[in-house]
Amino acid sequence: MAEAARAIDTIDTAPAFTPADAAAMQARFAGVPAPAMLAELLTGELAGRVAAVSSFGAESAVLLHMVAAVDPATPVLFTNTQKMFGETLAYRDMLVEHLGMTALRVFRPDPHLLAIKDREGIRHGYDPDGCCDLRKVEPLTRALAPFDAWISGRKGFQAGTRQALPRFESDAGRLKINPLADWTKADLDAYFAAHDLPRHPLEAQGYLSIGCAPCTSPVKPGEDARAGRWRGMGKVECGIHQPAGVSALPPR
Repeated sequence: MAEAARAIDTIDTAPAFTPADAAAMQARFAGVPAPAMLAELLTGELAGRVAAVSSFGAESAVLLHMVAAVDPATPVLFTNTQKMFGETLAYRDMLVEHLGMTALRVFRPDPHLLAIKDREGIRHGYDPDGCCDLRKVEPLTRALAPFDAWISGRKGFQAGTRQALPRFESDAGRLKINPLADWTKADLDAYFAAHDLPRHPLEAQGYLSIGCAPCTSPVKPGEDARAGRWRGMGKVECGIHQPAGVSALPPR
């Protein structure tokens, strides 16, 4: 009797989501309100495959409230760069408790890489791109490894580089979801008021976009919301996000 052919083991290297998939999602959810869109995705095809990424900045409560209303056990990924404002860390803990979220995951820079590339902790002053890569991009790359999709809190009004922001993008083989892409500042303020959400304590001091303490300053009247980030450094994004249509994180 002829021996049965042995099945050859294969590894699927295809991306979880392609640009065509993102375009299809964009069309499918056109006009669907953000809360309803998230409810369908988090309880449907993305259940168990998606995480929310949050900086716990000035407007983070809106997106996190929407996610928690659907499933408070949705993983929330936070990168503690070890250069954060103390107010941000306190706000993170308070907001997670307020929303009843149960799956906060905190990632930090690799201590071995820090020892090699930023032993004195001052790289932000002479190489802000390298500092962001070390303290933000690399930890988030590790954090996202188990997931096929992630939810971002970016909004198109925040800066000129974000004006063309779609709701769905293909990012390094993952689906990146921007539920608030077309929301205005007035929309966010109304949502805060309607749901009695706590504000970040630094917002009242003029910090409208809040990142690491050394590279964040208050926004002046008439400036866009992200003008206080990397002021005077010729830099507008940390490397996690890039202008719409450009992949930022390394390929999967």
